[in-house]
Amino acid sequence: MSRAALLPALFIWLAPIAAQALEVRIDPHADLLYRQALPLLEQADNQDDSNVLRTSLGNDPELNRQGQAMARTLPSAVALLKKSVELGHPVAQYRLALYYTTYLPVAQIADAACPLLEASLKQGFAPPATAIATWCKPYNASPAYRQALEAIPSMATLYAAYYPQPAARLSCNRSQPQGLEMQWGRQRDYQAEVYRLLGDLDPQHRQSLLQKAVDINGCESAQQRLTSQR
Repeated sequence: MSRAALLPALFIWLAPIAAQALEVRIDPHADLLYRQALPLLEQADNQDDSNVLRTSLGNDPELNRQGQAMARTLPSAVALLKKSVELGHPVAQYRLALYYTTYLPVAQIADAACPLLEASLKQGFAPPATAIATWCKPYNASPAYRQALEAIPSMATLYAAYYPQPAARLSCNRSQPQGLEMQWGRQRDYQAEVYRLLGDLDPQHRQSLLQKAVDINGCESAQQRLTSQR
């Protein structure tokens, strides 16, 4: 094929990828508010690393009472996150949603957290993907969810400085948290999760998507599925 003929063909091949790129601008003041919240969140996380209580894990009244008491140590951080969220900060949206999934009663989580998780994911931030898969029906099975996941790889540069990020559970991370503590993932850990989740939504390309998850960080759950399909 001549160079002149190759260029149009290359453009056609790249067009779908280019169409997935997002235009996201993070407000500097929102970013300042988010970063001011981080040491307060870390301080709260370190208050009792051996026994972190999460009300979303059950309906035990005593567990809920203790969890809510612990949650009251976070008002300053939450206030800063909310101000950052008002300015559309995608990472603050995720961390505030994670606070809700951690400390609210189960029945309240979807209404409080899912709008934030969806808004963050739509701006190309990967960590909300796994929480959405757990909490946000029917969005977690929708074409819009799949489209948002497909756009994430093009946003890696923008969000590189915001990692690591916590999650309740990462299937593609080899290290497992102790007890009820959060699991922290690097950017590539979350990228692997995205390809694993896309494999669930796209049966036609499932094997290649799962293989990408394995290639990125050795995703054990994706490898197990690939092995079982042989």
